[in-house]
Amino acid sequence: MSEVEELESRVRNLPIESLTRFRNWFQEFENELWDHQIQSDFKAGKFTSLIDEARKEFAEGKVREL
Repeated sequence: MSEVEELESRVRNLPIESLTRFRNWFQEFENELWDHQIQSDFKAGKFTSLIDEARKEFAEGKVREL
């Protein structure tokens, strides 16, 4: 049995209270990973062209308030 399969089995057998706690923890964990990825991509300049395009459209009056 692989490590992932073992984890899946253990999660399936958790009591509902423990599963809820685990789910909440895992959601926060994923959010932290996502935040770090976004920060890394931003520092690497991966959003520069999108930001430039948005600024250009704003300057040209092609945007509206939400």
